[in-house]
Amino acid sequence: MNKHGLNSVEKKAAVSLASVFGLRMLGLFLIMPVIAVYGQDYADYSPMLIGVAIGAYGLTQAMLQIPMGWVSDRIGRRPVIVGGLLVFAAGSVVAAMADSLVWVIVGRALQGAGAIASAILALASDCSRDEQRPKVMATIGLCIGLAFALALVLGPWLGGIVGMSGLFWFTALSALLAVVLVLTITPQPVNRTPKRDLVAVPTELMRLIKHPQLLQLNFGIFILHLVLTAWFVSLPLTLVDAGLAAEQHGWLYLPTLLLSFLVMVPMMIIAMRRKRQLVAFRVAIAMLVLAMCAIAAFAQSLTILFLAVWIFFIGFNYLEANLPALLAQFAPAGSKGSASGVYTSCQFLGAFIGGVAGGMLFGKFGMTGVVLFCILLLIIWLLVSAGMKLHTGVANVSYAAAPAERQMAVKLAEQLAELPGVLEAVVLADEQTTYLKVQRDQFDDQAARRLLQLH
Repeated sequence: MNKHGLNSVEKKAAVSLASVFGLRMLGLFLIMPVIAVYGQDYADYSPMLIGVAIGAYGLTQAMLQIPMGWVSDRIGRRPVIVGGLLVFAAGSVVAAMADSLVWVIVGRALQGAGAIASAILALASDCSRDEQRPKVMATIGLCIGLAFALALVLGPWLGGIVGMSGLFWFTALSALLAVVLVLTITPQPVNRTPKRDLVAVPTELMRLIKHPQLLQLNFGIFILHLVLTAWFVSLPLTLVDAGLAAEQHGWLYLPTLLLSFLVMVPMMIIAMRRKRQLVAFRVAIAMLVLAMCAIAAFAQSLTILFLAVWIFFIGFNYLEANLPALLAQFAPAGSKGSASGVYTSCQFLGAFIGGVAGGMLFGKFGMTGVVLFCILLLIIWLLVSAGMKLHTGVANVSYAAAPAERQMAVKLAEQLAELPGVLEAVVLADEQTTYLKVQRDQFDDQAARRLLQLH
């Protein structure tokens, strides 16, 4: 067995599930850079309806993300994933055949109802060994980022050729292709163990919603995606007014995205090496504020808009990559799945509210109203982030062992919590699993194993 690399099953799972996730996200994001322009062709056009159309998927995603994860634990991952993709394809067809923005919104809401993120991540976990799972998850995460970047570049170009309806037909076909990948390539594990690191536990949700540090992260991802969708209600029209034709917008997004990574990656590395992650985190928020201020002041200058979009994507990509890392650090031991469920729901809810708010503000106050609203929210987030505290060198570890009796599990948890480097211990008798949150440089794995009687 290959202990140092992915085996054939893990490779198939990584490639197929990353492709499925990427195709689905590409379909969700593809209209974002163009609908504000091409949406004017519908008879019932209004900025408000454009905003709702951009963010409608977020509402159904926020409502169904956690329940779909629970369902996948009971009936299996593959049926939930295939069913979700078919719902997504159906929503794309509805939007493609729509003769009004209202029906586009219905289609977008149906697209979001295929909420399969939790099921995909859980299946990836089922198909991979503990030591190789981060590589599989990293592959999926990379494809999500690439899908967003590709959508910004491909959307304007493809939209200029096939129009809005054609974009939705394209997303329907991509969803059906994803179904084929799931049925033909994705491994189907025979033995499946629910992963608390991936699937939410209903009884934990309220406690995690009130968790002070997680509350700040959830607020942050809510604001980040609210600002993104609100901004894209006005940005395409701002670019057109500055002299850049809609079908040429991809030539602005492509270099700004590529250049953003050239700054964001070194920024992340330096912050980690110097243990200044929170400083870099706040700098990234400040970059979003700077970008918005530049757009508000120099909206007619294509050069300034280019620089502002570049600065925005540096900050956005940094925050998008680092918020999940902070989530993993702050999530209580054994509750990462539940914490991720709340976090993801806040992300999609932010996308929905951002679209609605952006449409309302653009209709009443134009681009300036949208941008000033975004600036205000970002400043509030920057102030709120002052309460965040970082604990470096923290890791979550789990052991497939625990006493069968509850009283013994409670006693064992107390003993484990007293070990050097253990910040938190959770022993689950019913799941026969132990979760620890530890300080890496102080934790003694062998001491924990002795208590658990592992060899």
